[in-house]
Amino acid sequence: PRHPPNMQYQIHQAVGRSMVARSRPRACRTMASTAQLGPTRNLHWVFKVADRTATIHFCQEHLGMKTLRHEEFESGCAAYCNGPYDGKWSKTLMGYGPEDSQFAIELTYNYGVKSYESGNDYQSITCRSKAAYQSAIKHSTAKLTSGPGSAPAVTVAAPGGYRFVVVDEDVPQGATVLTELCLAVSDLSKSIGYWSGFLGFSVVQQTGQDALLSCGSGQAMLRLVQLPGKQAVQHGTGFGRVAFSVPGGQLKQLETDILAAGYTVQTPYVSLDTPGKATVQVIILQDPDGYEVCFVGDEGFKSLSLVDPAAQQLVDKAIAQDKSVDWFEQQAKREAAMQAKGV
Repeated sequence: PRHPPNMQYQIHQAVGRSMVARSRPRACRTMASTAQLGPTRNLHWVFKVADRTATIHFCQEHLGMKTLRHEEFESGCAAYCNGPYDGKWSKTLMGYGPEDSQFAIELTYNYGVKSYESGNDYQSITCRSKAAYQSAIKHSTAKLTSGPGSAPAVTVAAPGGYRFVVVDEDVPQGATVLTELCLAVSDLSKSIGYWSGFLGFSVVQQTGQDALLSCGSGQAMLRLVQLPGKQAVQHGTGFGRVAFSVPGGQLKQLETDILAAGYTVQTPYVSLDTPGKATVQVIILQDPDGYEVCFVGDEGFKSLSLVDPAAQQLVDKAIAQDKSVDWFEQQAKREAAMQAKGV
């Protein structure tokens, strides 16, 4: 395993072999007023998934998503894209069209890790699609609710408990189908100060309990919801990450501005390689509640994120070689047998 500076290591046992878990990097802190960002795109939210097969099936069958690209890595990411793990991992991008115009979800799978602890951080992603709504109600027993406006909606949960609010309405042609990412915060005013006051996102709506922010026209919105009693945000081991793109030439200045403002840089400017694909430059920030916020150079990301026609074949091959499906089937049988015995 790699041993970058300022890291502490713990050994975790998973499925008969050890997994090396890395703690989250220590913050780089130092106090300018606002970041100067150019055109910003909201790219994706990262989910850590223990059951890759079931989660991809849910995205495809329950929500009508397509597999956009799939990438395998032999060791942990230098920017901790796969979390605090040093071993083999993969990421699978799911969505409704090219990442150039569509907000997507990234499924991060760490080989050998069979469960993650959920926190109170991630609340939901909103999907606006009549076709997805029909698929969701076909496969779900969840109660229908009233969506934004008068459109009906249903809330469904993916394996791992990740919630999606699916609204029975279509977006204009070419607009992103995944329209909103909702996250809980401990102090709404402080979070608005970071996301709007410093990063420059526009406040579209605001109440005493939540705020809806935008990084630009046509982008998925970010909704921040105040936790009751200003309780702390708990990220669990399954913590996610939101990614945005800006012109690559702005990344180093953004890092400088963040530090000058007294905010947190989790991972300083770094180049990341993807086997057989484009190299991208990123910096990883942390907002006041510790959410990981990735900014990536737009030029490299546009090349990296091209839809791969062979993506599903690559996923199927990886799953067949992994044989994790067999483990989860055996686990389900063991749990059913225990329930039958009243245990």
